[in-house]
Amino acid sequence: MRLVLVPGFSLTALSWSAVVADLPNQVEAMPVPVPTGMDFTTTAAAIGREGGSAVYAGYSMGGRLALQLALDSPGVVEALVLISATAGIRDSGRREQRRQADDELASWILANGTPAFVDRWLAQPIFTNLDPAVGRAHRIQDADLIADQLRQLGQGVQSPLWERLSEIKVPVAIVAGERDGRYQAIARETAFAIGRNARVHVVANGGHALVMEQPGAVAELLAGFVDAHSSSSSSP
Repeated sequence: MRLVLVPGFSLTALSWSAVVADLPNQVEAMPVPVPTGMDFTTTAAAIGREGGSAVYAGYSMGGRLALQLALDSPGVVEALVLISATAGIRDSGRREQRRQADDELASWILANGTPAFVDRWLAQPIFTNLDPAVGRAHRIQDADLIADQLRQLGQGVQSPLWERLSEIKVPVAIVAGERDGRYQAIARETAFAIGRNARVHVVANGGHALVMEQPGAVAELLAGFVDAHSSSSSSP
């Protein structure tokens, strides 16, 4: 069974390398880059064309894109793993505030460059548990591409998906770190909205950036999920 891995904001497909290294050989892992120059729904569709029919796992922004793909192309996403991800910002006022903040940050990145952006990004409390050297690895180096992700794929421009979550009929694993209380709450809310096909998994001692902080634990969870899905799919 193929497992398509979608990276988070400003990260390359290689950000999944440590996770892939810990996956068993029978899992065909396919990390994919996030396409550029398109809006949110078109980008999600492009990821589906690249990955084809598979289990999809996305981290943060990658999780939002994988979720959009699962809703728009249910025949492509055979099962879904959302890691430190949300279905978007419900409130239109807060969404507009986020759009403006992301637009301002995009302008700042273009003026100050990628290294300064990475320092600023990793200084956020949400990344307290992340080794800075690991956090700096596998980042997109083109400031224009990072700014484009903020303006085209940020939560401020994404239409929230909460009201559509009950449409999902495939198995869903929703993953959050033990030290990431905000996204634990989001994970539980997401699972409730999806229904009986969704399960929440909390990674011990994990923060927000689980793919980089706890690659072994993420790999173990993904392998178990793919194995369970493969077994259920092959049952008569």
